Amino acid sequence: MSITIDEFVERFSEEPGYLDFAKAGPVGRAVRDEENALSSLVGRARFGTLATLDEQDLRVREAVAGIIRFPVERIGFQPNTSQGLMHAMFGLKGQVALSPAEFPSLTFATTRAGDALGSLKPLWLETDHGGVTPGNLKKQLKPSTTAVAVSLVDFRTGFLVDLDGIRQVIGDRLLIVDAIQGFGIVDAPWEVADVIVAGGQKWVRAGWGTGFLAMSDRALETLRPVMSGFSATDAGPTPLDEVPPPTAGVAAFEITHPDPIAQGRLAAALEELAEVGVPAVAALLAEKTSRIIDLADEFGVAVSSSRDESERAGIVVITPADDQLTVLVASLHNHGLTATTREGSVRLSPHVTSSEETFAMLRSSLMSFASAIVT
Repeated sequence: MSITIDEFVERFSEEPGYLDFAKAGPVGRAVRDEENALSSLVGRARFGTLATLDEQDLRVREAVAGIIRFPVERIGFQPNTSQGLMHAMFGLKGQVALSPAEFPSLTFATTRAGDALGSLKPLWLETDHGGVTPGNLKKQLKPSTTAVAVSLVDFRTGFLVDLDGIRQVIGDRLLIVDAIQGFGIVDAPWEVADVIVAGGQKWVRAGWGTGFLAMSDRALETLRPVMSGFSATDAGPTPLDEVPPPTAGVAAFEITHPDPIAQGRLAAALEELAEVGVPAVAALLAEKTSRIIDLADEFGVAVSSSRDESERAGIVVITPADDQLTVLVASLHNHGLTATTREGSVRLSPHVTSSEETFAMLRSSLMSFASAIVT
């Protein structure tokens, strides 16, 4: 079954003015209906119906596999990106290269694992304005570097990393990808990664408590399941009076039984996404981000994120003069626009559902801003 991009858009109904999908994406009808249906099963607990909850684990892994093209058995559900990255870093030995400007989920996981176990050391990279590129990475890799960790899309700048190029540079080192900023809107070359971690609350619009951890065969041979709970063994759902070893594969990287309703929400969102296809979403979103850049140019607001479509994915960062930031933020607020302000810049992140009314509101806010700084 397939749907058009217009049919996909019609399934969502966020209020006009929302331009903060890089922070959280309002869920659509499919996710709300799925949550209501599964919650109803839990509420009634009718004989035999709760077995449906047990089916959500395989369902969500199949849904993730349909997007990232990894085998189902190499994918495990995680409640969020941060926990998945903790699993990866605590299981890693050696030296991992990463930028100190990465989102804290990645830097904290690396630092905490190194401090706790002493078997992992970070190699802090210097970057090109926050972006890890094959060129700057190649110059800094050391023989002792065993892994490289990057974000698919940088949360500050919106920079889309070149995964293919990085893979060519790092050779057979592990490539760990924090994919949350971009998962669902970027048709990335997922096959070159060894570890992929993402949550579903942003661009996928599945709500909080949803995510996954996927590993290549090489990663499974290398990473130890340090935080492996009672649900991750071969001794049945609840082993008693003994502590058996972790099961084999990515299933070992689980602490306890996952929330089946959260699994159902993520599965529903990804199944719907598969019907329209990530390339169709990416194409329309590229048009939306270009429109924001054009509006910023029209009213003389500097765009500090990349203008190159191959280097961006849904995020536009505008940076006014230091003494104009407060005026810009106030103008956006007064016109009902939701965005993220950080470190002297405003991050605007639309989705394919961002409406004409939203763009009209943005135009009005930028016009008011331009008028205010002139007078």
